[in-house]
Amino acid sequence: MRVVVVALVALTALATAAGIVWLWPRGDAGVADPSDFVVPGATFPHADVVSLTEPCPAVVPDSTLDAPQGSPDCGQLTARLDDGETVTVRVSTEISRAGLEPGDSVTLLKLPDEAISDLAEQGAQLDGLYTFQGIDRPMPLGVLGAVFVVLVLVVARWRGLAALLSLGVGGLVLLGFVAPALLRGEPPVAVGLVASSATMLVVLYLTHGLSLRTSTALLGTLVGLGLTAVAGVWGSDAARLTGVGDEDGSLLQGLAGGVRLHDLVACGVLIAAFGVLNDVTISQTSAVWELRAADPFRPRRALFGSAMRIGRDHLASTVYTIVFAYAGAALPILLLVSLSGQGPGMLFLSEGITAEVVRTLASAIGLVLAIPATTAVAVLVAPPPQPVPEGRTP
Repeated sequence: MRVVVVALVALTALATAAGIVWLWPRGDAGVADPSDFVVPGATFPHADVVSLTEPCPAVVPDSTLDAPQGSPDCGQLTARLDDGETVTVRVSTEISRAGLEPGDSVTLLKLPDEAISDLAEQGAQLDGLYTFQGIDRPMPLGVLGAVFVVLVLVVARWRGLAALLSLGVGGLVLLGFVAPALLRGEPPVAVGLVASSATMLVVLYLTHGLSLRTSTALLGTLVGLGLTAVAGVWGSDAARLTGVGDEDGSLLQGLAGGVRLHDLVACGVLIAAFGVLNDVTISQTSAVWELRAADPFRPRRALFGSAMRIGRDHLASTVYTIVFAYAGAALPILLLVSLSGQGPGMLFLSEGITAEVVRTLASAIGLVLAIPATTAVAVLVAPPPQPVPEGRTP
């Protein structure tokens, strides 16, 4: 079994390398020019907030009542550019209530003069050359990131450093391979499988060391990923998901026509499930090895039963962790559907909700089946039981 495990890991590495070569993004497949994301010649200058007026009253859509409009200057943000110029732009009610204060940094969108003229001829209503783009958030995110890194290093020490390096490897795979390959029209499910396998080969051995225990967890994760891919593809097809469930999907369809939005759901399932599967398979493999070390005389069948009892507890907590994580991501959609008063059945008319349900169930299916598969392989690969001494009950 140990020879088989090493051989399977070697074949996985070769297949992953071949997949990367096959799917490596080359050329162009209908991707819009980056300058066309807004309009050619547009720039995104940074500015510091000078003042912000009170928010405009909310307007109820399709209301037959005269909604209050507030003062003409409501929702006006005044900001100073890096060159000292002061500009005023209108912001949404949500931004007005976000608590922006003088000195906060924001990003604006500056349209070139020719674009202003073209848009005006098309009937577009523009307030000026500048529009509000977003709030700059590097400081709070940087603080949270620094606290996270310090805590990981203090608690996990060298193992924590390896985990942080692995996290960086995962980010490089996503930005350097997954995103470009998908934008150029490569099959999303194949891209997700190859990217997850490549990340796994680096992350598992970098974080947990080169050992049969790690190799066993790797094979268990592969089994879970394969089952998750099957469940994700079938679920997307059966639920008739289009991949265009929100404004981001529509925008992506317009800018990158080669992206297979329908299969993007299954690809997202694979990437989202990878971390959870990795956690479970590593835990199960470690449990088998520790149980074997604690009782070297335990028969394989009893070892499997003990490890599965641990796995069931872990599975129970992980499944509802997945469900509530996805439910939190879809909370705004849940609230909108609740406002409709049509009952829970209306939830699944929303593609956003349905896609989250497919992701949750596909991930859970792969997770549930990966636990017994990983445990069985670990029991076979772990050191065999030693002969029971005379007078000892096995």
